[in-house]
Amino acid sequence: MAERLLKTLRSLNRGVAIAVGIMLLACAAVVLLDIGLRQLGASFGGTDEISGYAMAIATSWGMAYALLELGHVRIDLIRGRVGALGRSLFDLLAMVVLAATVSLIAVKCWPVLERSLSVGSRANTPLETPLWWVHVPWFAGWAWFAIMSWLTFLAALTLVARGRFKASEAAIGAFGEEQEVLK
Repeated sequence: MAERLLKTLRSLNRGVAIAVGIMLLACAAVVLLDIGLRQLGASFGGTDEISGYAMAIATSWGMAYALLELGHVRIDLIRGRVGALGRSLFDLLAMVVLAATVSLIAVKCWPVLERSLSVGSRANTPLETPLWWVHVPWFAGWAWFAIMSWLTFLAALTLVARGRFKASEAAIGAFGEEQEVLK
């Protein structure tokens, strides 16, 4: 069941990664078009603002994908010197700390969204973008990352409790350089 959950989470996050990639490509196309227009003496204006929003949204949503693909950086100096159980325990510790940290970030993002909704905040730029347009997907990305972190932790904890250390390591382990060299 834990491995099926992890497979489902990976599949969902691949879809999210594709959607985020399409958003970033569209943003890049708009910026390139704006650069071309500037050569002709015209401009859309605000492409720097829009690209900043796109990056904030892409980052918050992309973190869960990176988590499930073992793309987050970890320092595993001690982890590599212990056995399978020790590595699994270090991985669980890293995962619970990550999940707690991301949950705190998501909780702290909520007041930003709530305030932009309640006072109708707009960007202090020529576009005067309603900030909730940006804050809703940004907050949702952090909340998604927090949920994915906790679900991944619970799945890995289940695997470790069943003595399935290799499966747990494949789900939440560190992808070190020595593993890359050995391939």
